[in-house]
Formats: sequence, C-alpha cells, structure tokens
Amino acid sequence: MTEKPKLHYLNARGRMESTRWLLAAAGVEVGPELRHLKWNLLPDGSLLFQQVPIVEIDGMKLVQTRAILNYIASKYNLYGKDIKERALIDMYTEGIVDLTEMVFLLITCQPEERDAKTALVKEKIQNRYFPAFEKVSETVHALTLKAFYENRLGEAIVSLTPKL
Repeated sequence: MTEKPKLHYLNARGRMESTRWLLAAAGVEVGPELRHLKWNLLPDGSLLFQQVPIVEIDGMKLVQTRAILNYIASKYNLYGKDIKERALIDMYTEGIVDLTEMVFLLITCQPEERDAKTALVKEKIQNRYFPAFEKVSETVHALTLKAFYENRLGEAIVSLTPKL
C-alpha cells in the first residue's frame, strides 16, 4: 500500500489549492495536512528555497508549486497524452498563473495607486487573457471532453478551477 501524500502549507489558502484539486481529480486520498504558522517549518533542510508549499510523496519532499503539479499530473496521467498536449496544458497553466499573480499584486499596491492599477489589470484581463482563452476554447473543450472520457483531466483545467 502506498503512503498517502502529506501536504505542508501555512494555515491559509493559496498555492496549495491547485495541488489539493489535482490530487482530488486523480482520486488520491491525502494524508495529514500539516499547517504551520511560520515559514521556518522543517528544520531538516527539506525546504529547498525555505518556503512552502511542500508535498511529501513517493519518498520525496517536493517543493515549488509547478514542480509539485507537474509531478502529480504526470504520475496520475493528467498531463496530456503526448508532448503537444503537455505544451498546450503548460501554455494555459502559465497564462492562468500570470493572470493570478497580476491580481494578487493589487493587494500590495499603495491605496492611491489601487484604482489605476485595478483598471489596468481589468483591461489586460479583458483584452489579453480572456480573448486568448476564448480563441482556443473549442480546442480546449474538445481536449477536455476527450480527456474526461479517457479519464485524463488536464492539469490546466484543474489549475483554473480553484480560481473560479
């Protein structure tokens, strides 16, 4: 019997959400979630860049969200059937990450800059990101339906879901 993955994160939501969703899509039961109040959580040096998230799986301690997601998606056949599908998944996933980071940066901007930056972010979302996702929605829809029927949900779809 394989050991259940252990998730280490702060006592909050954030970068671990996509990992939780991807493991759920793979039908993987998760072991104890270890939530910490400090960044300096594991004194054994397993935090490569001294930050979370970290996932203990298959005898490894994986760090960095993209590496964690790519490993899980590959392990459970959720990362496309060939290199072309994986590239497509990566393109959408990175676009989602860029969009999410842009929105999160609004939190840290000065109050006097917030309205102007919010307007700029809305403009980029409407004129750059939404058209890009709409332009290929038929392809994504076809791939997603095919993957769904073949029991291979795409990592990009799982990455997008918690952000909706």
